[in-house]
Amino acid sequence: MRKLGLLFVLLAMFAVAVSAPLAQEELPEFIQDLRTECEVDLSGMEFELWHLGDLSGPYGPITQPVVAGFDDAAAYFNERGGACGATIVLPDPTSIDTGGDLEQAQIIYDRVAAENPRLLVLYGSPDAELLREQLAEDQIPVVISAGSVPGLYGEDGNTPGWIFATNPLYVDQFGQFCQYAAENIEEPVIGYISWPSAFGRAAFTPEAVAYCESLGVDVIDEPSFFIPGDDISGNVQTLVDEGANILYTNTLATGPAAIAATVTNLGLNDQVQLAGVNWSLDTSVGLLGLQSIAPNQLPSVNGWVGSMPFAWWTERDNPGIAWTIEQADANGRDVSTRNIAYILGVTTIDIYIELIIQTANRVGADFTGADVYETLETLDYNTLGILPVKFTDDDGNAIRDVELNRMAVLTYLGQDGGAVSLPDNPPVLAELPDGRQIPIPIVVGLEDFRATPDLRPGGADDPMMMEDE
Repeated sequence: MRKLGLLFVLLAMFAVAVSAPLAQEELPEFIQDLRTECEVDLSGMEFELWHLGDLSGPYGPITQPVVAGFDDAAAYFNERGGACGATIVLPDPTSIDTGGDLEQAQIIYDRVAAENPRLLVLYGSPDAELLREQLAEDQIPVVISAGSVPGLYGEDGNTPGWIFATNPLYVDQFGQFCQYAAENIEEPVIGYISWPSAFGRAAFTPEAVAYCESLGVDVIDEPSFFIPGDDISGNVQTLVDEGANILYTNTLATGPAAIAATVTNLGLNDQVQLAGVNWSLDTSVGLLGLQSIAPNQLPSVNGWVGSMPFAWWTERDNPGIAWTIEQADANGRDVSTRNIAYILGVTTIDIYIELIIQTANRVGADFTGADVYETLETLDYNTLGILPVKFTDDDGNAIRDVELNRMAVLTYLGQDGGAVSLPDNPPVLAELPDGRQIPIPIVVGLEDFRATPDLRPGGADDPMMMEDE
């Protein structure tokens, strides 16, 4: 694994001092180079970025940093000209918090839709599936960082809608993990263990299972589902007894941490590789994982493999990541906020500004959500140099999720500046404001970015379609 600059990582992950952003008249050159040049002056206008989702319920620990990223990026860009002179405005978060309740999501959506938003941001697959048809009818485009097939492509899996995802479909991430497992794990057998929600089930489909097995990766027929807070010893033991040497999950935060702790409690660390969706590599998992220590004296989640479809905090040589760290430092964001969600927050604001610029350049200042939808359909933009966003495939077909992804590993920072390994390379311990000393979670890429397989029903890599043909 490649080494990481120790000093930079410590600064990136644990700087908490509050200071005002440095005044500057222009955007950094790398952002100017990435953005489309303004051809229309929008000075004096305001563009509200509406968003709704669970900020106080089960997903709150993940979604709160999204709002922090929104706030920090909007303030920064507004101080430097906003979007061609226009100001980006954010709603009061308490007014759009669903608490994870779909009935509340519908109530809030009805109120937001009446404002004729040019763009709406959703947080979760259940909300996307609930609102998919309504969004098309109301002509409100959505950016989301979730990826269930029904939410993005409808029940038939082949009808692109008004929701555009900035990460690959969860089912496609699962397929790419199977590529990794076929290449790196001897006689791989996957046991799927997850939450019973739309998000939790999203990766386990007949197409994904058939694809994995076409690669020589066996998948146990019956997935195992659990509710957060359950004792899952029986779930894990049953899957292992059925032959699983890999446990794959489509959960986040407490989900992966619980699975890893259970594997440790059952003494199965040497028998099972833990893996999952991109959210399973989040900082929250690295911190929650500190509650369970494996026999190697490292947190149980150490070595967790999953997807990482964008640049990460430790990749300080990426100008966009360096800029993101500067914003987090300037606004006093602590380690729990420096996660996937914060990155998605700042990149979403940047995407919105680019959408405003391109749309105004094309149709003028008085544009609608339908105009933004047309821009999204042809968008090909590397937001902050962190996350390439493109909604056509290489053949020019319309898609609703980004394709580029890579496998990465969740680990901890070692004394030599690379990934931890005991006893030769013990972990760096950082002191928190309350005096506790903890190892620093990091994510390290295991491969270069590449396109995920297309495992929608009837997708280009769906083995079931190939059999039919």
